[in-house]
Amino acid sequence: MPKDYASFLNSACGKIWKKVGARRRAGVTTPLFSLHSKQSIGIGEAPDLKLLIDWCKKTGLSIIQLLPLNDVGFDFRPYDAQSSMALDPMYLSLEGLACCDLKPFAARIKALRQAFPAGKARVDYGVKKAKLELLQAIFESLVAPQKGKAFAVYLKANRDWLDDYAAFKTLKEKYRMIGWMDWPAEFKTKEPKAVASFVRIHAGGVLFHKWLQWQLALQFQQVKKYAAKNRVLLMGDMPFLVSRDSADVWANQEYFKLDLSSGAPPDLYFAQGQRWGMPPYNWERIAADGFKYLRRKMKCAENLFDLYRIDHFVGMFRLWTISLTEPAEHGGMHGRFDPPDEHRWKEHGEKILEVMLQSAKMLPCAEDLGVVPKCSYEILEKYKIPGSDVQRWVRNWGKDFHFKNGDVYRENSMAMLSTHDTSAFCAWWEYEAGTVDEWFFQKKCEEKGISFDHFKEKLFDLAHSKHGRLRWRREIGSVGMLLSILGRSHDEAWHLVDAYQGSGEERKFYWQHVGMTGPVEHRASVEFVRRALENVNQTRSIFSLQILQDWLSLAAFEGRDAWEYRINVPGSMGDQNWSLVAPFSLETMQKLAVNKTIRKIVVDSGRYIPVE
Repeated sequence: MPKDYASFLNSACGKIWKKVGARRRAGVTTPLFSLHSKQSIGIGEAPDLKLLIDWCKKTGLSIIQLLPLNDVGFDFRPYDAQSSMALDPMYLSLEGLACCDLKPFAARIKALRQAFPAGKARVDYGVKKAKLELLQAIFESLVAPQKGKAFAVYLKANRDWLDDYAAFKTLKEKYRMIGWMDWPAEFKTKEPKAVASFVRIHAGGVLFHKWLQWQLALQFQQVKKYAAKNRVLLMGDMPFLVSRDSADVWANQEYFKLDLSSGAPPDLYFAQGQRWGMPPYNWERIAADGFKYLRRKMKCAENLFDLYRIDHFVGMFRLWTISLTEPAEHGGMHGRFDPPDEHRWKEHGEKILEVMLQSAKMLPCAEDLGVVPKCSYEILEKYKIPGSDVQRWVRNWGKDFHFKNGDVYRENSMAMLSTHDTSAFCAWWEYEAGTVDEWFFQKKCEEKGISFDHFKEKLFDLAHSKHGRLRWRREIGSVGMLLSILGRSHDEAWHLVDAYQGSGEERKFYWQHVGMTGPVEHRASVEFVRRALENVNQTRSIFSLQILQDWLSLAAFEGRDAWEYRINVPGSMGDQNWSLVAPFSLETMQKLAVNKTIRKIVVDSGRYIPVE
């Protein structure tokens, strides 16, 4: 594998690479809400990241990728936040509050910790409301907090976004959390005199939200300093879109196409496409204002992070948009790309990227999964921006369907076993590898006039098929056998043939790919997980980023079905999403025997960064 990434220093991002260091690194990806320590109350808190940094030192990891930390209100969907600049106060450490006398609140803090113990299988988000009530009481005990020098400096430096955010949050409370689209006309349209009058009348509430953001800034800045001291890079996550019901949209309505919804066109898995609800950007209007909105977001992120991951990177080139007049049942079927002219996509995306690079000295990374236009790969290569190479999908599709060797991964990529939107590695192996999606297979059967119910049991081992995944019978050993059972020609059933070729031998191919011998195991043993992690770290990708649960799978913890151990299931709603808690406390993680194994994987793959 290449050890020299000198070409990165001569790329369009060369100056940033010189700052970060164009060298191989390994890291961990996690949402903060998953972490827990003896000190945290019900959810991961900012100071907990220092313990995660300590664990990274022990294991040789030198990047921590955090999923979005933005204020989500009470919906708890990180990619649909109420602000792209404000952090969520549920991540505050009460004991870590600055310039406060906490002695009168010691009993209440203790009671809160007892009511919301850390380390349960799922986050109890009731902790946010309870914590905010206590934070409000602490704030109200202060005498003229805005007169403190440090707070005053913060208010002045951040007024270009903080004033609108604090007014928005206070108005949300005034109108019982309904969306701004349903507020009285003078507030819906952000009439300056009406908003100014409201802010004067509710000055205390407005100041409270600003104070929360100041406290968050202080706690996360301490984390950044600690990370720098220990040579660990912090990577933030920048959702490409923002919630329609957000301070960003309310305060800058001209920057968004409010008559449209963003989404995705129909594909193999979503026959009607997708409609996400977030409004597309009005890039022409944003550009006319010198991109000040985008520059503001970048500056906020730079206060916290060394790198940032651009979610839905391909959306910078073109975004699928659907009119709000389209019936909801049509999903994303009747939409169009914005810009509509494919010849404009590359120039459009590169212009936005250039503004981002000019606005901050952070290194961008890209989530470039799904249907990716050619121009996206070209821009990532030109700028040497790491894209996302997820091992289970890096295969010789349409050829022999084997997994690709690590030496053909993109140098400018982040190699991963899993992402926050996929099953974790063990769940993939036990429930998905070697299977097809039942809904997809049934749909294709219906399109070809094939009785799915008639052939289902003949083709699939139903006793070992779970979670909407169908596992092929062992007897189905070739395309010819599949077609013989179906009684159809290749041309008549090519979709089903493709599904079989992509999954029929998947488990065998992967078993061989990571160097395992003997019969293929159904369960993912520790030895098998170790081989998988070694393999993904040996790729030529400059970064290797694994979700926390994949690293911790080496510890063979018991008590939770691997299928349930995932962060998010895209396209679904429910308590199982965005609530996963790590199986070990951060204190326990410091003592895990597998830390030595992780460190060896990192060192052997040339990804170790010594702490001087």
